Amino acid sequence: MDNDLEFNQSELDTKNWIKVGSDLYLEMKFVDKKKRFYLYRGEYLIKTAVRSDQVEKKLFMIEAVELGAKKTLLAKAMKISRTTLDQNIKIKEYFGITGLIQGYKFSDSTNKREQREMHTASRLPGNRTEQIKEIEAKGKIKIHGNEFNFANGTSSTRKIKNNEHIFSDNHDWQETRYAGMFIYLITLIQQWRWMELIIGYFGSTYKIFMVFLLMVTKNIKSIEQLKNIRLKEAGAILGIGKLPSLPKVWEWFYNAAEKNVSQNLLTDYFKFQIRGGLVSVWQWFTDGHLLPYTGKDKVHYSYNTQRRMPVPGQSNLVTCDINGNIVDFEIQEGKGDLKGRISELRRKWETEIPEGPIMVFDREGSGRAFFWGLVQAECSFVTWEKHVDKKKLDAIGAEQFSGSFTFNTKEYSVFEEKKQFEYKQDNETHSFKLRRIYIWNKKTDKRVCGLAWDKDNRLDTENCAKAILSRWGASENTFKHIATRHPLHYHPGFKLISSGDQEIVNPEVKKKQNEIKVIRKELDKLYKKVSTKKQFLKKDGTPKVIKSRKILEEEIENKEKRLKYLQEEIKSLPGRIDISKLEDYRSFQKLDNEGKRLFDFVTASVWNARKYLVENLRGSFDEENNLVDLFYAIANCHGWIKVCEHEVRVMLEPMGQPKRRIAQEQLCKKLTGMGAQTPNGKWLVLEVGNKP
Repeated sequence: MDNDLEFNQSELDTKNWIKVGSDLYLEMKFVDKKKRFYLYRGEYLIKTAVRSDQVEKKLFMIEAVELGAKKTLLAKAMKISRTTLDQNIKIKEYFGITGLIQGYKFSDSTNKREQREMHTASRLPGNRTEQIKEIEAKGKIKIHGNEFNFANGTSSTRKIKNNEHIFSDNHDWQETRYAGMFIYLITLIQQWRWMELIIGYFGSTYKIFMVFLLMVTKNIKSIEQLKNIRLKEAGAILGIGKLPSLPKVWEWFYNAAEKNVSQNLLTDYFKFQIRGGLVSVWQWFTDGHLLPYTGKDKVHYSYNTQRRMPVPGQSNLVTCDINGNIVDFEIQEGKGDLKGRISELRRKWETEIPEGPIMVFDREGSGRAFFWGLVQAECSFVTWEKHVDKKKLDAIGAEQFSGSFTFNTKEYSVFEEKKQFEYKQDNETHSFKLRRIYIWNKKTDKRVCGLAWDKDNRLDTENCAKAILSRWGASENTFKHIATRHPLHYHPGFKLISSGDQEIVNPEVKKKQNEIKVIRKELDKLYKKVSTKKQFLKKDGTPKVIKSRKILEEEIENKEKRLKYLQEEIKSLPGRIDISKLEDYRSFQKLDNEGKRLFDFVTASVWNARKYLVENLRGSFDEENNLVDLFYAIANCHGWIKVCEHEVRVMLEPMGQPKRRIAQEQLCKKLTGMGAQTPNGKWLVLEVGNKP
């Protein structure tokens, strides 16, 4: 709605502005044949919405009130009733943004009936007005037979005391070496509604997330390392006073973890990103990343691709969009199930993205059964092809590569053809065709293949090739950068529970398989030896018996019999057994990931906010190669903070080079113009200057 607020300051026409609050003005005008609302703070445009889009209109009016607009003046200016405005505010309070927008679609359609019909199946039943009356009268409501209690503060806007909010204590200018963190805080509060989300779930225990924010932005590897932080300076910029001692921080952590709401928190966070257009829904890239475990307990093994060996740990299956923003993640035991995760993502977000994103994954997802399942589920995908014959690829004539493009400064040539697949299931053979993409790297003279299936033909050959190249090889930078900048592997508060998966490969099967390997190696040697023994014939034409050859043949015969016996034995044994029923084996333990998910929620939030901030900085700084470094230089600035009754003002020390300082000032102005507020109504102001 308000992601792109660029306008010409000199073309402002204030004669049609209507005052709706202190320094807030509303304007209605036609742009591109659509009537739009514009909200200004002073001379800065901070919000805009299309009047015919019911979702945009509702969010616009509610956010305007949150920014300080008077309800009566706003209702009159927007030509709606005060009752309608109050009703929408209450719907958001009790049902959240989900309840507010269900039943409508983000579109240009002005037909409300069509918008409602598109989402009838996913709407909560009942009349919102009647439900609100029931909540206010009884404090509870029944939906689909389930009772939801709002009287005890379990709604998404749980209240906390004023003196428990961030920046509740006023003070004069204080120096802090962590002032640059404020750019993250403003962005998360305004764009991601971060404080509303965590306070809604955790109430007064939200402060641990401010500690995690400090750790992630400053790459502090563990809670124990907080002892090296200037506690008063860090607490001042986070708005929670002086950062407490480690025992108190751990108390905050366990109070939050014991609520067991991390899964719901993540679902709401990811859903808000998708609905708010903060992440792309065109192509999603899913990959597994090792979370190592170095404790003494017995856990399942994951796989370390750098060391090329299995190691104890978990797999974090993370999904990113085309820009590298994290759109979803799940932590799984052991190696992780990439195929199952991709299918689950399609089902999980089907109501939010009916046409579905194009899933992009590596060779681990290869398999006819899996491909057939994706085709049946109408899930578009692009992947590498596994087990390709290199000689056949090299034999393809250069003239067949009809398309050319440049990607990451490298020249590529491509062409595609169809490949037939057959998959047998329940004595039935299924035939289907996939697109086969041939890619030729001109610089390295290396050729590879990819496979794709796209229901609506949204990708041409070149875009399929770019999708395959976008997150692997030289282009795989998202997690390398996260690991460099943030404590990606930190797992606070290890807690182990008995794993539900206690199966292992049958030791007897493994023992026999090892013996088979030894026998096969010995047979190979015997076959070579017997082939060197020449065969002589007697005068009557019969083979002459050679003692050395006969001994070899008898040995081969015995080993072949033993090999056949072992193979039959393996077939009669179960492939896997449950070790919990055995006496000589320790049971597998499972890491409880409640605390890890809370920490990774902050890591994902900071990473996505960083992406958003770099994009905002790009328009003020034209050196693309130094853009990210400039951003981190600003984020690490020292400065000063002052908290007043109505605002929190942070002043960053100016950058040394004039070009960088101008970009720094522009970013601070943009962030201030967003009109971010703390939950207790204080404006967040960011500027650049010398010591006050």
